[in-house]
Amino acid sequence: MTTDTVVRRRASALQIIKPLVFAAALTPAGLLVYGFYTNDLTANPLDYITDQTGTWALALLVISLSVTPIRRLTGWNPIIKLRRMLGLFSFFYALLHLLTWVVLLNFFDLNEMVKDVFKRPFITIGMATFLILLALAVTSNQFSIRRLGRRWQRLHQLAYAAAIGAVIHFWWLVKEDVTEPRRWMVLVTLLLGLRAWWAWKRRMPRAVTAS
Repeated sequence: MTTDTVVRRRASALQIIKPLVFAAALTPAGLLVYGFYTNDLTANPLDYITDQTGTWALALLVISLSVTPIRRLTGWNPIIKLRRMLGLFSFFYALLHLLTWVVLLNFFDLNEMVKDVFKRPFITIGMATFLILLALAVTSNQFSIRRLGRRWQRLHQLAYAAAIGAVIHFWWLVKEDVTEPRRWMVLVTLLLGLRAWWAWKRRMPRAVTAS
């Protein structure tokens, strides 16, 4: 099998996988809407909606950060085209998570929300994380890439900061049973470790040459 054939097959596979990933990422939101209309969102629907939207925001952010390592480890370059979509879905669920807090839990009470941001650390870090995701979502387009140039790449490296912030937000929220946030912490640490390792390997030849 020639290299061109492999490339074409991988590109074709992506055309099949992309809509499936889109549908899968949208499914949790669809289930929430369905549960709302069927009155089947557990005994505490507000907590359930908050938990589900927050969990999927974190999950899709981590999956989006996994795209580059998968590409580098497998050589399947077309998979990189899924990264922006996954990142935008992460922001989508983060926005739903925020709106649940603003609309359903606080009823647009600005004073109460401001107090929460400053008095409750998990909300403080959660708000900071959302602002990072907002900046990434707003600049996730070709116009911003052209406009920002090299600064765009540095800006979007903040996705790792957002992942760390999301894990801390989750950890401080649950307080006692940190089993689930600990698992997310391990995954984010692994992704950061791979990034650090590859960055170190890139710099090694330069260091040897300079010496």
